Amino acid sequence: MKSKVVLVTGANGGLGTAVVQAFLDVGAKVVGTSRKIQQSEFGSPNFTAIPGEVSNSEGCKALVDKVVASFGRIDVLAHTVGGFAGGKSLAETDDATFQRMMALNLNATFYLLRAAIPVLRKAENGRIIAIGSKAAVDPGANVGSYSASKAAMVSLIRTVALENADAGVTANVILPGTMDTPTNRKDMPNSDFSKWVQPTSVASLMVWLASEDARDVNGALIPVYGSV
Repeated sequence: MKSKVVLVTGANGGLGTAVVQAFLDVGAKVVGTSRKIQQSEFGSPNFTAIPGEVSNSEGCKALVDKVVASFGRIDVLAHTVGGFAGGKSLAETDDATFQRMMALNLNATFYLLRAAIPVLRKAENGRIIAIGSKAAVDPGANVGSYSASKAAMVSLIRTVALENADAGVTANVILPGTMDTPTNRKDMPNSDFSKWVQPTSVASLMVWLASEDARDVNGALIPVYGSV
């Protein structure tokens, strides 16, 4: 991975931090983006912080353009940005909640893919790895907006996998169960954290999917459910 340029979205989030560090550990050049991120957050000369906005088309294009201007390429897109809302039945869900889930989990992915794919196609064996959710394929009660947005995101990634295989690009989705992040611990303090998925486990899987060893894995939905 030492010659690879990796763009990590949500780079200073509960999962994104682990993903950035995992790619740094294998020698990749990592560009980390989020709305607010600083160079000092990762003490590595191979890390570059680029604040960016991935919720709209203009922000995604500007982000990709900045990465290409600085490094000349993007080899790996590791997309960890997303959001969760739940607690109400579909009949009780308001418009704002539904639209927010679609914006965070579906629209942002669409805008980012549209901006990054032309660059990834120029790379040798470009990689796209996105974080979905167990709920995308196994929806539960009272999380309808979240489940639907993640399911739609999965469809986008699998479409991209088919459309870009001719250029050696692979696109895969990791489907984690509940992840052991500070936010989830705060929101669900009475849960058994030992059963949750560790961010480092997902990060290690992302590094493998970005490697040459994973060249034959394309369009896959990979479950990482923890001790369920």
